[in-house]
Amino acid sequence: MTLKKFFFGFVLVFSVMSFAQNSTKEVLFTINDKPYYTDEFSRIYKKNLDLVKDDSQKDLNQYLELFVGYKLKVNKAYKLGLQNNAPYLNELKSYRSQLAKNYFNDTKVTQQLIEEGYNRLQKEIKASHILILVDENALPEDTLKAYKKIEDISKKALAGVSFEDLAVKYSEDPSAKDNKGDLGFFTAFRMVYTFENAAYNTPKGSISKIIRTRFGYHILKINDIRNNRGEITVAHIMILNPKPEETGKNAKTTINDIYKKIQQGEKFEDLAKQFSEDKSSSSKGGVLNRFGSGQLSSEEFENVAFSLDKPGDLSKPFQSQFGWHIVKLIEKHPIKTLEETKSELETKIGKDDRSKKITEKLNEKLRKKYTYKQDNKQFAILSKLITNDFYDSKWVLPENSKTYTAPLFTINTKKIDGKTFLDFVDKQQKAGLKIKPLSKLIDVLYEKLLGEQLTAYYDENLEGEFQDFANVMEEYRDGLLLFDLMEKEIWNRAKTDTLGLKTFYDTHKMEHMWKKRVDVTVASSTKQDMIKKAQTLLKKGEEPEAIKTKLNLNNVINVMTNSGAFEEGSSALPKTMKYDVGVSEVFKEGEYYFVTNVEKVLPETVKTLEECKGKIVNDYQQYLEQKWVDDLKQEFTVKINRDVFDRLKKQLQ
Repeated sequence: MTLKKFFFGFVLVFSVMSFAQNSTKEVLFTINDKPYYTDEFSRIYKKNLDLVKDDSQKDLNQYLELFVGYKLKVNKAYKLGLQNNAPYLNELKSYRSQLAKNYFNDTKVTQQLIEEGYNRLQKEIKASHILILVDENALPEDTLKAYKKIEDISKKALAGVSFEDLAVKYSEDPSAKDNKGDLGFFTAFRMVYTFENAAYNTPKGSISKIIRTRFGYHILKINDIRNNRGEITVAHIMILNPKPEETGKNAKTTINDIYKKIQQGEKFEDLAKQFSEDKSSSSKGGVLNRFGSGQLSSEEFENVAFSLDKPGDLSKPFQSQFGWHIVKLIEKHPIKTLEETKSELETKIGKDDRSKKITEKLNEKLRKKYTYKQDNKQFAILSKLITNDFYDSKWVLPENSKTYTAPLFTINTKKIDGKTFLDFVDKQQKAGLKIKPLSKLIDVLYEKLLGEQLTAYYDENLEGEFQDFANVMEEYRDGLLLFDLMEKEIWNRAKTDTLGLKTFYDTHKMEHMWKKRVDVTVASSTKQDMIKKAQTLLKKGEEPEAIKTKLNLNNVINVMTNSGAFEEGSSALPKTMKYDVGVSEVFKEGEYYFVTNVEKVLPETVKTLEECKGKIVNDYQQYLEQKWVDDLKQEFTVKINRDVFDRLKKQLQ
């Protein structure tokens, strides 16, 4: 599924945007007499223009070839019947539901929720909670039992009993035994909306009212409230905690040695490049992507980073669950303005429980948008079939419920029959509704069904009402088919066709070479006399650890060493080092003196199939795909209207 999400990433980026349509629509080409039009080609070309990295794909002639190839593959998928596969239909339905959410918005309500969310984001709440589990569709007696339990706990907390002790004893949150209910600091959009409301509406030091979420009943204690710390950019040097088999590694000693080197005036960035074991940041001098509270998986790391005051400030070595770190502050970023975060907040709202407010507003609009009419006679007949057994979840559908096919109400031309209403009533028994008298309950159920059916009618007609929605769905429908087809015809074949892959490798292996590699120990120091001593010791055959022991005296780190097999150009190697076996002369780069001991030099050589298999498989896939497209051009009849294409090029250029 991860690969599929990546494959369709470009679709999601543009899923809610409208694109300009050409005023004229001409047939650009046909495949077996099926027409494909200029407006679709123009729209997709413009949409993807900034996404493609290969300039050749921006060339209209080349893009037409790609587009025709794309449509050929889709035609092949339909010919094979892939559009009837259940997984395809299910995923298409799922995507449509996801995309449709963007069309259920209300601007005014959304703006209110954006402002509320932004205001809450200014603060971070530290809270503890106690949870009593109960399913949101639980039977009334189970719901009542859970409520009485949380009510009793709440009374104890309000009477002064330790909240932490109550959490350990009663909370049904599995983590409560270890953390005593403590959730740490969080801000808006980190918890379900009802829970968030309670957190932000309860004063510091107080116990919240009992709240209900989809997990059950909660009470909260607000332990602290602080200003949002914003975001921060830091650099770090990390030495990983040793694995069980790494018996000789002492991460704490290494990080302390590096820290002393920094205190002696050596550059943080240079040391990060040489020694940090966070390979994602070491080449950048240890710089990490900016982050805010709760965004990293180590609270210890975050707290140390945010404790630094001014750019350039340095932490002492400290340990997280991942290893030992030294952190340097690069920049603190204040909280973004409302305008800067508006789009991001709107996306979060759409995925959050607070979106129910938008749904309610939409329902109100749909009642004005569509013509709907109730059949009063049919409603009266159906109402008599519903009894007080509903309150005890004992009401059963009439045996002849399938015969109630007459319309109960209509929405434009869509008819909703009595059987649909009776089925709806039956399912609503699980909701535990206690509205009385029965006639009022029936009215509420009717209005609820009407609201759902209005929304469903709107949803069913999105393609007809919104051209951009129809366009994106068409692209995704074809793209999903193409993914399944490519997986079947190309990707799986490239992975399993060992003989074909080997033949392809033999033909192209000279394109996959190792650079010159060297098995080397590199010693570095800012002091020339110390590096000369290291040189002497290397010539005597001393091991790197022994050299450091002899030269790093009186708590002063004079020499650092780095050993291993490195490819030419590696950031761990000095740029001017010579690739000669043996101990080198002392040489200088920047502020550092170096000496190297080269054990072995491996010349440039062809990589084995296993060493470059990932790249070979990828290249083989591209080769198979191009060959396959050529075959499809023979299988299907393609006719391009060159006059139309020439006119289109003038419009697009």
